[in-house]
Amino acid sequence: MKTVIITGASRGIGAQTARLFAKNGYATIINYNKSEKDAFALKDELLAQGCCVDLFRADVSVYSECKAMADYVVKKYKRIDVLVNNAGISQIKPLFDVSQDDFDLVMSTNFKSVFNMCKVVSDYMVSQKSGKIINLSSVWGEVGASCESVYCASKAAVVGFTKALAKELGPSNINVNCVAPGFIQTDMNGCLSKDVVDEIIDETPLARVGNPQDVANAILFLADEKSGFITGQVLATSGGWQM
Repeated sequence: MKTVIITGASRGIGAQTARLFAKNGYATIINYNKSEKDAFALKDELLAQGCCVDLFRADVSVYSECKAMADYVVKKYKRIDVLVNNAGISQIKPLFDVSQDDFDLVMSTNFKSVFNMCKVVSDYMVSQKSGKIINLSSVWGEVGASCESVYCASKAAVVGFTKALAKELGPSNINVNCVAPGFIQTDMNGCLSKDVVDEIIDETPLARVGNPQDVANAILFLADEKSGFITGQVLATSGGWQM
């Protein structure tokens, strides 16, 4: 049985990704930090369906907690086959309202967490000469968005890091790719008005917003052996929005 760690997996895209991997036979480690109730509810849901799932609380912006999670998984499951770096937060503020604390929080949650998890997990993957790493960026990491400068910077950093790491880990038979969602209907985007959402739909060639399943499907594809010759790529799940 293959093992996957999914960060920020208690809600939204992360939770749907956990469901998909678990139902496809992966031993699925659901990482969470603050959303304990949601994480336990997801675990119970999947256990009731006969899936192999586990929980691990860790703040993935803290290196020592990432190391503890990776060590736990290897000790219990003997290997780490897939890492999905999903944990992230949004921030909509004009630059002159962004504080140093705001900057540190967004960069730590959205990018430092990716660095931390890739660093601890790649040690194991290099030893086993196999692995799949899928990092979550955003279309805004490629095209930018007004009043989201720090968020966009954090997601652009994920893209650059993914491409560099793919070159570094490729000789060890490790694929590193990136999924860049467009507008996805999650709690994170719940603050947007209907008018804004309708405008996004009008600008999207597929004429709808995305849902967490759309992104989870792309992540599972990049984790599968069928994508074995794909690395260093950014797969947009945006309905063509950023074209």
